Amino acid sequence: MTEVAEQSKGRRSGGIVIADDWPGYSLDLFSYPAHYCGDLECVIVPHGLIKDRIERLARNIMHDLGDHDIVVLCVLKGGYQFCADLVDEIKALSCSSDRTIPMRVHFIRLKSYMNDKSMENLEIVGAEDLSFLSGKNVLIVEAIVGTGKTMRTLLDHVEAFRPKMIKVAGLLVKRVPHSSPCVPNYVGFEIPDRFVVGYALDYNEYFRDLNHICVISESGKMKYRI
Repeated sequence: MTEVAEQSKGRRSGGIVIADDWPGYSLDLFSYPAHYCGDLECVIVPHGLIKDRIERLARNIMHDLGDHDIVVLCVLKGGYQFCADLVDEIKALSCSSDRTIPMRVHFIRLKSYMNDKSMENLEIVGAEDLSFLSGKNVLIVEAIVGTGKTMRTLLDHVEAFRPKMIKVAGLLVKRVPHSSPCVPNYVGFEIPDRFVVGYALDYNEYFRDLNHICVISESGKMKYRI
């Protein structure tokens, strides 16, 4: 039977909590691509803080899973930067400590948003046959978890291939109404219910080239709406 290690709804996720009334950092304090001028409200998580937090998450994962072979399941497209940086940190720890984590990385793609609205039907690409996960320890790496419905659907899909264990690393957990109890085991930041972009998170494929995690402005939504 698969061990699905997810946290209960009432339990603190362990991420850095960003309050609902946090106004964010002024854009004037940071460098960002000039072509996004006017498209952003504020920086909510600076790039340097993201990197520091990922280093801590890697240490937590090493503590829990060290000396276990794992398959990292990277959720594209938004999760590619988080996954790459997290894997790099785990590799560095494997070279500098007496514990190690042999890793394989597999990629799947989820499509669940049109503009800033969640779609009813979730597309999972590249996950048709995950039979190689049978009996394996799986670490799902996702950039952002909102209501939890998408993650629950993915977990159900992965569980069907009978892995030994599943854990989830989520860079961001968004506080949204009617969220499910599907909270990642490793959380970077808990954020307000605002639409964020950057660090590979997109709005209709734009903003992936932005290092910081920012709140998109209403004019930005209109500009890139499809």
